[in-house]
Amino acid sequence: MIEQLKSSKTGNFFLLAGPCVIEGEGMAMDIAGHILETTRKLDIPYVFKGSYRKANRSRIDSFTGIGDIKALEILKKVRDTFCIPVVTDIHTPEEAAMAAEYVDVLQIPAFLCRQTDLLVAAAKTGKMVNIKKGQFLSPEAMQFAVQKVRDAGNDDVAITERGTTFGYQDLIVDFRGFPVMGNYAPVILDVTHSLQQPNQTAGVTGGLPHLIETLARCGIAAGASGLFMETHQNPAVAKSDGANMLPLGKIDGLLERLTKLKMSVNRL
Repeated sequence: MIEQLKSSKTGNFFLLAGPCVIEGEGMAMDIAGHILETTRKLDIPYVFKGSYRKANRSRIDSFTGIGDIKALEILKKVRDTFCIPVVTDIHTPEEAAMAAEYVDVLQIPAFLCRQTDLLVAAAKTGKMVNIKKGQFLSPEAMQFAVQKVRDAGNDDVAITERGTTFGYQDLIVDFRGFPVMGNYAPVILDVTHSLQQPNQTAGVTGGLPHLIETLARCGIAAGASGLFMETHQNPAVAKSDGANMLPLGKIDGLLERLTKLKMSVNRL
């Protein structure tokens, strides 16, 4: 699938985008339909993103999901209704086969990117595997995560950069790592998670959403094959990661501007 995503007729980037977590069918369908309309106009290959469950939360009382199968069925409905691929993250080897029945891309969370059993289980489903780079790893270290997937018989793999821990409450994207990781697999920039401010004293992650466009522009200029971003109709009431999400109403203009930038980069 990664080669299909890179096959835009105009040489555009591809996009993985959607809500942090599936909160219900209506919101998922609305977000998917809205983004698809814009990406079709701009020739941006689009994958709808939504977590069926959030396993990594700061507090035990944080929202984790509406139920695994219920959320996975919504993801499948998005795929079938709009005829687009969908991506979700998995957390244990046992979840790989379950999620693979509903989605097209299995995403490995950053904190789990070294888990051999998880990588191998995802690879063996035959689905595309998107490995998020650990906040604690060097770009060079990601070659081994990619190789685990390939050694398990699956060459359909990508790496997603989502920032490196900088102090206790900040993340920094080191764009020097893009050409390094590009030697191992296509590179995707997770724009919104890279702008998180984790480990807040309230137990709720903060963020810098006003820098979404700045970081996305940098990713395009640095040669990212794709962009990943989370969006919501109203981030202020989102049940997860609202502090760093892009309001859905702003995504059309952003994608138009990023497409123009990508076309300029392609001409260099």
